[in-house]
Amino acid sequence: MKIHYISENNSVLNHFLGQIRNVNVQNDSMRFRRNIERIGEIMAYELSKILPYKEIEIKTPLGIKKTTQIDTDLVLCPILRAGLPLHNGFLNYFDHAENSFVSACRYHPNNDDEFEILVEYQAISNLNNKTVLLLDPMLATGQSIVAVHKKLLENAAPTEFHIVVVIAAPEGIAHLEQNLPENCHLWVASLDEKLNEKNYIVPGLGDAGDLAYGSKL
Repeated sequence: MKIHYISENNSVLNHFLGQIRNVNVQNDSMRFRRNIERIGEIMAYELSKILPYKEIEIKTPLGIKKTTQIDTDLVLCPILRAGLPLHNGFLNYFDHAENSFVSACRYHPNNDDEFEILVEYQAISNLNNKTVLLLDPMLATGQSIVAVHKKLLENAAPTEFHIVVVIAAPEGIAHLEQNLPENCHLWVASLDEKLNEKNYIVPGLGDAGDLAYGSKL
């Protein structure tokens, strides 16, 4: 799996990453959503650099200009609900893309720290021969992304598959490397230290879905 780390060089991306982590800033849910959206825009720009392009000619009021445009059909697929602000950022840049939606959540059958991943709601477009971008702000254990990847590819054969996360733990990256094909791309805005005993990312930022949309039962 090819891994792309985006925040290794200083940029405004690190400014927004700091704000979504900051307990004195992140509780403003509108600002949190907007910052995740901004991070999505930056990551979309970086990802766009390795997409295939073709040469075209554009007619302007004064003549003809040769340029390039993206030469692949894109499908954006956020994991609900936390992935929606990240999806908005990507959609701002890839406004021509198709969109698919899928939900994944941790299910604790014994009401303890052990869990399994439930992949339930799906609204998936035709992914055959397209470039799929799977969007989720947090990569903790990696189990959700592996489960969703498996579900998306049950009856589809995309040409490329990109996974985009804002914050990742080393354990989650290792899980993806063990369970996903080598031709997948993983885009990481920030790599954190570890998972704690409850499999949450440290230092992380908390629950991205709750911060964006409010706590759940």
